[in-house]
Amino acid sequence: MTDLVPVKRALLSVSDKTGLIELATELAAMNVDLISTGGTARAIRDAGLPVRDVSELTGFPEMMDGRVKTLHPGVHGGLLALRDDPDHLRAMAAHDISAIDLLIVNLYPFEATVQSGADPATCIENIDIGGPAMIRAAAKNHGFVNVVVDASDYPALLSELRTNDGTTSLEFRRQMAMTAYARTAAYDAAVSGWMADQAGDAAPRRKTIAARHVETLRYGENPHQNAAFYSDGSDRPGVATARQIQGKALSYNNINDTDAAFELISEFDPAEGPACAIIKHANPSGVARGATLKEAYANAFDCDRTSAFGGIVALNQPLDGDTAAEIAGIFTEVVIAPGADQAARDIFAAKKNLRLLLTEDLADPTKPAATIRQVSGGYLFQDKDVGRIVADDLKIVTKRAPDARELADLLFAWKVAKHVKSNAIVYVRDLATVGVGAGQMSRVDSALIAAKKAERMAETLGLPNPLTKGSAVASDAFFPFADGLLEASSAGASAVIQPGGSMRDDEVIAAADETGLAMVFTGMRHFRH
Repeated sequence: MTDLVPVKRALLSVSDKTGLIELATELAAMNVDLISTGGTARAIRDAGLPVRDVSELTGFPEMMDGRVKTLHPGVHGGLLALRDDPDHLRAMAAHDISAIDLLIVNLYPFEATVQSGADPATCIENIDIGGPAMIRAAAKNHGFVNVVVDASDYPALLSELRTNDGTTSLEFRRQMAMTAYARTAAYDAAVSGWMADQAGDAAPRRKTIAARHVETLRYGENPHQNAAFYSDGSDRPGVATARQIQGKALSYNNINDTDAAFELISEFDPAEGPACAIIKHANPSGVARGATLKEAYANAFDCDRTSAFGGIVALNQPLDGDTAAEIAGIFTEVVIAPGADQAARDIFAAKKNLRLLLTEDLADPTKPAATIRQVSGGYLFQDKDVGRIVADDLKIVTKRAPDARELADLLFAWKVAKHVKSNAIVYVRDLATVGVGAGQMSRVDSALIAAKKAERMAETLGLPNPLTKGSAVASDAFFPFADGLLEASSAGASAVIQPGGSMRDDEVIAAADETGLAMVFTGMRHFRH
């Protein structure tokens, strides 16, 4: 391989015409011979630039509605020929094949077509064949050929050509080849994934994923770990699609915690009123509704003021100035919301380290998606937990049924418990968490920890009794014994929501009846590990 290679001939074939004319204009000014296909050639020609149709290289017209146009030795020979191999040079001369030094290709918009909800026939027509073949050929021969597959790299290409007097370096070509292969891999992953969905195959023989680099992070969970943030390209509102209004760059832990916060707050329909979630280490320290966002934040904050320090705040409605002023009262890492008025932005502007993220909308908690977790030597794939429970789904199993207030609190607690690490216990009173126990090996310990936090907050707030008195309690999985239920009763809970399904359900129900608890079964659990 040589280092500097001149660019004398370029083949351009792009679906996305962004920056095309500016690029073609500069290449033409450098006396680069432009060759193109279909709509790309028309666009270049309409701009008054000289361009030859690819059919001049192949001797064949485009055919079959454009399905066949570049799959020809006149194109692939020009891309694949080794310029320092005498046999290759003789073959080029014998078959009148001209060298192609630069390939500019972006692919049919298959991913966007699928995302638009197009019918299968339209999606199939947007599977590019000639584009990936040319890209792979040019990338393989990057010792002599440049390949650019992303309009965002046009400025770098032009800078390289200007700096090196119409040539490119091996380092540049290698970088572009790497990007090109990553693009075709991502494209094939999108196609194979869509085809598996069409076939109804939830566990295909091979499963591929692709992601686009968003940013390199300062470090991972700890300073000695390297980390980067990638997007899967979906339009789901959240931390990956949010617009950062202010504050320093997000860290690995910020992104992880902010995602947890936003997924939780998206459970609460803004049409039913304001809601706020405060997250610390991927677990909610407080979640509440209120008549206003300010009140919702205050109620969530009062569940666990200690843990709220340095936490993540998620809101289900646009942030206003009054709420922003309350949040600014303590150190907060990130605030994520669908929007923010100017008063809120002005208040946060004085907090230069506070990150404000705006998403325009909430995520749809019922929309199917996939989750991926790496284990040693492999991956675990599963459907996202989109399970939801409404009042009509509940089975009352105790002698006493929950009253209207208890029922509302039970359903609220159940939504929160879904987002708490197992074993999860969540106490709720008046649509606000008053105690959260997360991630314990014993459900009894989770109940005890949540109750202890409520006692501590009662002392802080100057209350005579913890707010667990008269609360509703949710358990993300069944109580295997009555002991966890009895701890909740001792803390003052009056109603319980749990999946049921234990071998000792009868024993647990009997204990609930004996203590006067109202208990309902959901028939659904929400393990979160």
